[in-house]
Amino acid sequence: MQTLWQTVLNDLELQVSKAVFQTFISQMSLLSINDSIATIGCNQPMLINFVEKRYYQMIKKTLDSYTQSDLKLVFNAKKTDGKKQIDGPLFTLKIDSHTGTPVIDVKLNPNYTFENFAVSTSNHMAYAAATAVASAPGTSYNPLFLYGGVGVGKTHLMQAIGHFSFQKKSKLKLIYCTGEEFTNEIIEAIGNKTTSLFKKKYRQLDLLLIDDVQFIAGKYFIQEEFFHTFNAIQQVKGQIVMTSDRPPEEINKLELRLKSRFEGGLTIDIGQPDFELRTAILLIKAKQRKIDLPIELAKLLASNVENIRKLEGVFIRVLTEAQIRNVAIDNELIKSVLGKTVKEIPAKNNINPAKVIDIVASYFNLKLSQLKSNKRDRIFALPRQILYYLLRVEVGVPLMDIGELLGGRDHTTILYGVRKISNLLSTDEKIQEDIMGIKNKLY
Repeated sequence: MQTLWQTVLNDLELQVSKAVFQTFISQMSLLSINDSIATIGCNQPMLINFVEKRYYQMIKKTLDSYTQSDLKLVFNAKKTDGKKQIDGPLFTLKIDSHTGTPVIDVKLNPNYTFENFAVSTSNHMAYAAATAVASAPGTSYNPLFLYGGVGVGKTHLMQAIGHFSFQKKSKLKLIYCTGEEFTNEIIEAIGNKTTSLFKKKYRQLDLLLIDDVQFIAGKYFIQEEFFHTFNAIQQVKGQIVMTSDRPPEEINKLELRLKSRFEGGLTIDIGQPDFELRTAILLIKAKQRKIDLPIELAKLLASNVENIRKLEGVFIRVLTEAQIRNVAIDNELIKSVLGKTVKEIPAKNNINPAKVIDIVASYFNLKLSQLKSNKRDRIFALPRQILYYLLRVEVGVPLMDIGELLGGRDHTTILYGVRKISNLLSTDEKIQEDIMGIKNKLY
């Protein structure tokens, strides 16, 4: 049931805006499916009527497509014990029946550990920083700010820090929450007149992990409370880790004093995963499900789906089809799920790097000397960075070798260019067109 609903959520996330998904859709859960009736629950009853009126057909259509049935949706509030809850969704205080003392219950995704994290050129700096923070919270990089697009592994790394730190110190005071959950909890504390408990809970932490921190931007009172929470945690030498879809300076309506504090530690961008990393991630996902997935089939899937969230959704569809048809997972099954436009596995090792350089120069109407020069004008710099990206991601040339091919450039310059193009690919249509145009000539 959980796997089905997570797949549906992954699909719905692609159909609505990020704000709508975070505020409404992500609050829903699948409680049951009985006699062609699917019961959808929600922790916040005031959202139920709105979601039912506005998104009933979209949720039904998506759920029907995965269950191969015609379901009727019924929306209900989740049952509670009638007690007011002041604690965040991933941090609760329970009372030990024997001693009467509070017991911390930290809830993190068990799969989001360092052992299950695939490392490649797009994320190795973030991985190194995360492991350093986990080994010595409050001393290495404080705060640690990770940013990047959807599905690049920000939440995974953040929760891995939590797992590692909690294993080292079981009495660690730790909270993991999203910016939206932090906001909702403050609002609830004000309504219940429990703000003193809220402050006591958050301001004495050893480790605060806050996901999608950009959600608090533009909300004056929330930013005010977070500012004081941030300062209080640092004063007691606690560690703060945050993630966002953009760097602090690009978060609109974020107060300057918060931007300053966010940038006071270490800020790292995580690029989009390349073909090899997508393949590695898929093999890890298969291992977690105890599925023996041959590497060639993982490569076939990874070469056809670039978005990690979508890739996992497609993989689940492949597993579901295999179970329904009672067949083995093979090329034919994967191709039938992917549809008609199936790309073959990239034959990177067969491509001559010199050919890539010539094609990029020709595509942008530049001379080889201009492409290899040190001129920083945009008309030269951007094609040069696209060349870095293609040589590293499409052909698999090591960073040091790319530097030698292009006049002895430092590998850090190459790495910066690869990351920049990886990030732009998710938002810049012109870059997408250029990369696709060059690939068409290349293959």
